[in-house]
Amino acid sequence: MTALPDWMALPPEGLSAAEYEALPEEVCRRIEIVDGAIVVTPAPRRSHQRIVRRLAEELDLAAGPGLTVDFDVDLRLRDVPLLNRRPDIVVYDSALPDDVVLRPQHCLLVVEVMSPGSVTADQTDKPAEYAAAGIEHFWRIEREHQDNGRLAAFRYRLDPTTRLYAPAGVDTGKLAVSDPVELRIDFESLL
Repeated sequence: MTALPDWMALPPEGLSAAEYEALPEEVCRRIEIVDGAIVVTPAPRRSHQRIVRRLAEELDLAAGPGLTVDFDVDLRLRDVPLLNRRPDIVVYDSALPDDVVLRPQHCLLVVEVMSPGSVTADQTDKPAEYAAAGIEHFWRIEREHQDNGRLAAFRYRLDPTTRLYAPAGVDTGKLAVSDPVELRIDFESLL
């Protein structure tokens, strides 16, 4: 039997922000922290990574100088208990220094590309967490059939009264939006 690495031995109150920040970068790249508990995320398929990279490039071109687009970076939603996610794509204020923890108030848009192993997290858990944290826009990219279907973008906008996401549209085949950025893209170019 293989023993768990030392970093997976958690105190009863869960992992703190300071303990998370002390972990090696190669460990942080493969985990998220939910209520102080470590959630190990498997490496995404190549097709998932290709969609993320290509969509991030398109968003970066559309975002302009006031916004930065990154993928697979830490987003600190809450300090206690620690809630740290690694969205597929984040569009945020470019004035944020690199050494400052990325937080919801810096973010304009978060995008998740759904994989077979992330259905519940991407459809239920993460949107609820992002909305509760006040992130104005959330997009979820899905395939009509998990292995080989066309892409669809489910777009949501935060209702400031309820702090829940309201549907802003569903796009298949192509995406043409003016909010939160002006973007026109054929989904075939992402595959």
